[in-house]
Amino acid sequence: MRIRSLILRILRQFKRDKRTMALLILAPILVLSLLYLVFGDEGYTPRIGLVDIPEQLTERVDLSGAEVTLYTLEDSALADVEAQVLDGYVSVEANRPSLTLEGSDPTINSAVLRWMQEAFSPLSAEQENQFEINFIHGDEDMRHFDYFGPVLLGFFVFFFVFLISGVSFLRERTRGTLERLLSSPLRKWEIVIGYVVGFGLFTVIQSTIISAYSIYVLGMMMEGNFFYVLLITLCLSFTALTLGILLSSFAQNELQMIQFIPVVVVPQLFFSGLFNLETISGWVSWIGPLTPLYYAAEALRDVMVRGFGFQHIMLNLLVLLGFSVVFVVLNILVLNQHRKV
Repeated sequence: MRIRSLILRILRQFKRDKRTMALLILAPILVLSLLYLVFGDEGYTPRIGLVDIPEQLTERVDLSGAEVTLYTLEDSALADVEAQVLDGYVSVEANRPSLTLEGSDPTINSAVLRWMQEAFSPLSAEQENQFEINFIHGDEDMRHFDYFGPVLLGFFVFFFVFLISGVSFLRERTRGTLERLLSSPLRKWEIVIGYVVGFGLFTVIQSTIISAYSIYVLGMMMEGNFFYVLLITLCLSFTALTLGILLSSFAQNELQMIQFIPVVVVPQLFFSGLFNLETISGWVSWIGPLTPLYYAAEALRDVMVRGFGFQHIMLNLLVLLGFSVVFVVLNILVLNQHRKV
């Protein structure tokens, strides 16, 4: 009977907490559905440029299986590769094809090389040496970890800042600290800014340690300036911080705060560039640009893998700061549901 009473009490708790019951069912369904859409049957189609290829040569190769664009000038093809419009371009010197790859994504590199080997196999069979391969970014020894590392770095910074800030602010509410602050002469925006800056000082230390460990201990590829990596992770941390504080206002305990993770945090990983967005079903790929991690991951790759400078990441940083400003404003508005000063 005692065991039966305990079981009934637990079941009644779940019955009263309808959000927990819903998350137990809906969260796995959401994550599995995203995995199905990400790992669909649609393969990646390489985007290749052909630079001034003689007609008699193009008639002997199989150009199917790729999006092929014709160029008369190599500089135009090179500019499109650097802008990531193309994955690479093919030029011919002395009847020997040469492939120039963008090179920052090992998965795309493999797809392009497979296509190249199949398309130009008639020419390769007639020559002793294979076609020449050049890399704009990275090299043939580039690891998958070097490409995925910036995304994972951004994800873990975002995840832990979101979780710690949300739970910490929730405790401020449940312990009555927030109510006492609302009864003080402090204005609501001062309270929000105070919490953001207070927690933000910790995120600066956390972001610095995680970034330095990933690059200098784990050996993650680092072609650009380490200061820019810190700047990106710091902007991402403030976005996660302000979002965590905002969502904690809708949670009554730590369990409910954790329930936001599979709904708010995990989906961002799928649309941040860890998987090629061009192979994801088109009717959900639009979610990526609506998430902060999408912009942080792209900026981190631009610095760490491609070696770009501030002008290439400035727009992504502005978007991340825009997310933070929006979340701060929403935090101030949410405080209106608490006791007025």
